[in-house]
Amino acid sequence: MKKITYTIMTFLLAVSWSCNDQEFLDRPPSSLLTEDQVYANDDVILSVLGDLYNRYDDFGTTENWSSISGLNEAYWSSAGSYGAFQGSGVPFNLATNIGNINDFWNYGYIRDINQFIEKISTADKITQASKDRFLAEGRFLRASYYFELVKRFGGVPLILETLTYDFSGDPSYLQFPRAKESEVYDYVIKEAEEIKSKLPSSASEKSRATKGAALAMESRAALYAGSLAKYGTKTPTVSLPGGEVGISADKAPGYYTIALRAAKEIISGSAGAYGLFKKKPDLSENFAQLFYDKSNNPEVIFVEDFQLKFKTLGFTISNQPRFGAEEEEGGRINPSLNLVQSFEKLDNTFAPIPTGTSSGSGTPIVYDNQLDIFKGRDARLGGTVMLPGSQFKGRTVDIFAGVRIPDGTIISGDDRGAQKTLPGTTVPRQVVGFDGPIDGFEFTAQTGFYIRKYQDPIVGSGRRGTQSEVWFIRYRYAEVLLNAAEASFELGNASEAAGYMNQVRERAGLTKALTPAEITFDRIVHERRVELAFEGLDFFDVKRWRLGQEIFDGNPINSVSELTSNIGKATKSRTQPWSLWPYKIFAPGTPNDGKWIYQEKKLSRVTGASRWGLGLYYFGIPDDIINNNPKLVRNPNQ
Repeated sequence: MKKITYTIMTFLLAVSWSCNDQEFLDRPPSSLLTEDQVYANDDVILSVLGDLYNRYDDFGTTENWSSISGLNEAYWSSAGSYGAFQGSGVPFNLATNIGNINDFWNYGYIRDINQFIEKISTADKITQASKDRFLAEGRFLRASYYFELVKRFGGVPLILETLTYDFSGDPSYLQFPRAKESEVYDYVIKEAEEIKSKLPSSASEKSRATKGAALAMESRAALYAGSLAKYGTKTPTVSLPGGEVGISADKAPGYYTIALRAAKEIISGSAGAYGLFKKKPDLSENFAQLFYDKSNNPEVIFVEDFQLKFKTLGFTISNQPRFGAEEEEGGRINPSLNLVQSFEKLDNTFAPIPTGTSSGSGTPIVYDNQLDIFKGRDARLGGTVMLPGSQFKGRTVDIFAGVRIPDGTIISGDDRGAQKTLPGTTVPRQVVGFDGPIDGFEFTAQTGFYIRKYQDPIVGSGRRGTQSEVWFIRYRYAEVLLNAAEASFELGNASEAAGYMNQVRERAGLTKALTPAEITFDRIVHERRVELAFEGLDFFDVKRWRLGQEIFDGNPINSVSELTSNIGKATKSRTQPWSLWPYKIFAPGTPNDGKWIYQEKKLSRVTGASRWGLGLYYFGIPDDIINNNPKLVRNPNQ
């Protein structure tokens, strides 16, 4: 025992003696970097910047499946989500990938970006080229976040430098009023213009800011501002006297001009070799592949990227077909018939999906194959929606609701793949698809459809242990063309608008070019709806055009005739999602045996009808934020 005690005391004395050595005490920690060290090395700076990119905010994103599938463009086949269709609310998800509405007002993120910009501005150990690019990227991220804030709240305080509390007990000098809504949009546009030349003109760079990304942001922001100025006159009570909400109508032409100029700069090729994705002869498959093909994809401008084993995505797990699913779940996003019928015919006309019953004859049309009912339509339909009888991961999507026997009776079941013995037979046979639809059976195709867009076809992508690395696209070339089309239309140049829009439509198999006379506001709205469905943009399009109270008027869609009328109109009702159910014909010895009929249906859990209140045009600033800053004024209609 004495020997052990002596040894320990000797060790402690040695440590004590060594710690009195000033040189030892002044030695810097080996596991920490000082700020000077951080901002002296490109690789370390990039790691700091990477954290800022990773905190980039999206309203709708594949990281949260319901955030890209609201506004009754889909039914949510998840028991916990049925309530969204049972009241007067408009189904959309405020809580995306960052939490709840309070988290959108994230000035901590802005402070971190401001600090990054200030540190890079004084860095003297890196090359000027690196410094210029890092600065431009920081400013891009800051402008991007202010764009997200102004879309949600209108004008917000513009804080462009790091603020520090002095612990004096008086925080009033840290309290700033809201800028005008137009001033925030002007800031975003100005930043994009100033940084674009400092960013690489490279179409191969997708996950970092480029000249193309800056211009795409500028074009979208200016288009939104122009729309708010023009169409805000439809909702005069959605404004504030100080301009924090609302943009003067006389500013609209200027914003549309900027949106068009920025879009043209991308289209000209000066920002890089961008273009429409055209790799596969099957145009529906081509459109679907656009969203997961990372190899030389000319359409994609800026993304949130994912990579196996590092940062993965569970979107396919949540939405894969249940039949053959790699996990015993999926099928949550069920596109609505309302959306499906909006994909026009190849002769540029709008028409219901032809069931026979929708025409009023009461006699269903018989189809040889399940997919025949969708033939002759915009190819984007099959690239956006998994249709009955289509393929995914080498397996046929097994969607049918029952069997119709010769006397017209429907025989069905209450489980996936249910079997029953049909009249005149002795052996049970399948009477319901393994993917449904069954009313109220969650995680199956209750509307008769699954989502196709952003689903990963790679084996393993539907497993929890593997997941997917499909990226989420924030800006792409087709949107830029549609921005140019809309801005041209609003500036009175329908001929130029037709040229831009027809490029997008031709890729979808709509080869009969629209004439300038056919470019209308309805066409502008329609084209964005079908091209950009489930990409997180629909909510803000409805807001900026002030269409909410017209589309979501609180009146139920009570009949098939109501559902199928006025297709293609910007103001067509979307208060309730409808379904389309296929049935297999059982009629041995007749030509129709084994063929298909369809029937429109409203699901039993769709009991409410969405009503858009004027308060939805801008989010309410949370009370705790207003209580901490009395200079902030509340948004209207809150």
